[in-house]
Amino acid sequence: MAYLALLFLYALAALCTGAFSQTLSYGERGSDLGIKVFQQVVLSKPLDNVVLSPHGVASVLGMLLPGGHGETRRQVLSALRFKKNGPYRMLRKLHKTLTAKSNEDAVLIANGIFSKEGFPIQPTFVATNKANFQAESRSMDFSDPHGAADKINTWVSNKTRGHITSLIKADMLDSAMTRLVIINSIYFKGLWKSRFQSENTKMRPFTGGNGNVFKVPMMSQLSVFNIGIATTPQGVTYKVIELPYHGNTISMLIILPTEMDVPLSYVTPHINSTTVQSWSDVMHMRKVHLLFPKFTADVEVDLKAPLTALGITDMFSQDKADFRHLSSDPVYVTKALQKAKIVVNEDGTKAAAATAAILMARSSLSWVLVDRPFLFLIRHKPTGTLLFMGQINQP
Repeated sequence: MAYLALLFLYALAALCTGAFSQTLSYGERGSDLGIKVFQQVVLSKPLDNVVLSPHGVASVLGMLLPGGHGETRRQVLSALRFKKNGPYRMLRKLHKTLTAKSNEDAVLIANGIFSKEGFPIQPTFVATNKANFQAESRSMDFSDPHGAADKINTWVSNKTRGHITSLIKADMLDSAMTRLVIINSIYFKGLWKSRFQSENTKMRPFTGGNGNVFKVPMMSQLSVFNIGIATTPQGVTYKVIELPYHGNTISMLIILPTEMDVPLSYVTPHINSTTVQSWSDVMHMRKVHLLFPKFTADVEVDLKAPLTALGITDMFSQDKADFRHLSSDPVYVTKALQKAKIVVNEDGTKAAAATAAILMARSSLSWVLVDRPFLFLIRHKPTGTLLFMGQINQP
């Protein structure tokens, strides 16, 4: 039996690179599944840096959806909480919103369907993905795994502006059995609305997830941010700080426990799209002195286990997978992975003069010191979509 090699990709370059209703949008529903995947991953990696694109996970499942039938399709729909019929109009609208040219933040989303030469892929499957996700379709010679991997990696590198250069390894492709590789790539380069001045970046102590203390470059600025304190159902309090990017449609939300000795694992299971919506009730604009570490994370995550734990099982089973609307040939998913890179530093917009003036002030204002493990979410505010989220234990 043939198989379908499915790979999730996302790349993020944040070179200095966010009033919600209680009804979840399609962006938030997809993000919710991505959050659950993230929570599954960090359970096994509590002390590691983990970065994931919730929207990337939802996008590739959304691309597979029109090919699925029966229980295979039902499991994906159930996990995404999409309506049985007609989610595509909303997915098309979401994709169009996220990739709009009017978006002042650089969000580039690319989707690709790479199929084996001569593979009988259903025209409707290709047409649906082109209409909903602007997916490119290309024929590949998988009998040459190294050549095919190079061509796909070149496509990925171009779509992520060189930030992800080696997603596919030749040994992931079977010269006789690989039929299809589906890829979603997300590139984001956001400029802080209120940038950090590089001269204020100093080496300061950071307590890692394992308790070890080490020095990291800590950015600093005195400015007005949206900040609040929330509480989990178990009574654990945590801070939420919003750092908007230029354009105000996308922001980074930083989450860390208020108490030094409380691990991130006490807060992470509490996070979902409804929780994120609720933060607007406790957040207020305040002038604070924020110290936030520069960091880079380059992470690859195997998604098969967490997706299986969340009830998406049949697509990974050679006996049960049903993709009859994708191809007349029987296929199943053998691999699901996502590779991510994020870079955060001082670079920003031309708000430097105002920021520099503010930094000269000295007062008894509150300090917010992010000097221990934290979560971050990068959120498209109009749709509630989580483009990226991460756990940083060691910048």
